Amino acid sequence: MLTKYILTTIVYYDVMDYPMTAFEIWKYLTRVSGEDENIEKFSLADVVKGLEDEKLRRFIEEYRGFYFLQGRKNLVFQRSERNKISVRKIKIVKRVVFWLRFVPFVRGVAIAGRLAMKNAEEKSDLDLLIVLKKHRIFTGRLLVTLLVQLLGKRRHDQKVRDRICLNHFVTTKYSILSKDLFSAHEYSFLMPIFGLKKFRKFQVKNDWIAKYKINSSSFSDNVYIVSDTRITKFIRKNLEKLLKFNSMENFLGQWQKEKIAKNPKSKQKGGIILCNDEELAFWPNFAQQGPRVFGEFQKRLSGLK
Repeated sequence: MLTKYILTTIVYYDVMDYPMTAFEIWKYLTRVSGEDENIEKFSLADVVKGLEDEKLRRFIEEYRGFYFLQGRKNLVFQRSERNKISVRKIKIVKRVVFWLRFVPFVRGVAIAGRLAMKNAEEKSDLDLLIVLKKHRIFTGRLLVTLLVQLLGKRRHDQKVRDRICLNHFVTTKYSILSKDLFSAHEYSFLMPIFGLKKFRKFQVKNDWIAKYKINSSSFSDNVYIVSDTRITKFIRKNLEKLLKFNSMENFLGQWQKEKIAKNPKSKQKGGIILCNDEELAFWPNFAQQGPRVFGEFQKRLSGLK
């Protein structure tokens, strides 16, 4: 059974052109079914031993500590280059998050998508998941958008490369609507930059992730964390007192919902647009993400059989 999960993991991430170390295979060990059944977690030693299985070795190769499907050795060199690109882009995010700490109702910021995997390309934007105080998601989103725009780092129109993509907000209720394999992948790879404790609560609240990611564990500290300070807390707290009115939140909520509904991208085929008091998500090209990855994954896995 473990060998099956190892192969599933390697094939799934092969679709994303992402060779993995033994540690990463263990950490992101994947199963396709999200059915509620008890599965005992495997140790890193189990995975390392499983990678030596003769049947599994018919399908995979190893080079410089990375495992991948046969004939995909080039991915190791590509990952090295994308890692360098990603480190540079993460530094851009850190500079923006330095200022986001002061924004009222912001409770956490994490890097998401390919950048969180350190698998970004030069042309890539910078995906973020932002946690806002409950009952203040529309006020918080507007303030975050205004600041990122003033900093000249918001993605819009044809300005994509190295720009912040503000496409996902949740509140401190941590309610997530999309609960599938691709979502489990995205959330397990999140890289918290600000508000680490909030993202640990996010993971506890969304324990369904473990149904797809067998060895799902709590987020750990990382070198990119931007700390909250007495000054940032003081400024944020006092600004929140000035903007705490429910009438303002209700007005901004109605205005933003109407604007989102009128946006042509909201009606784009294959897209996912979520707009409620607990989650705002804008993925107009989602069909090219989750469904495409899963379809290609099934195709490659079937080919191995």
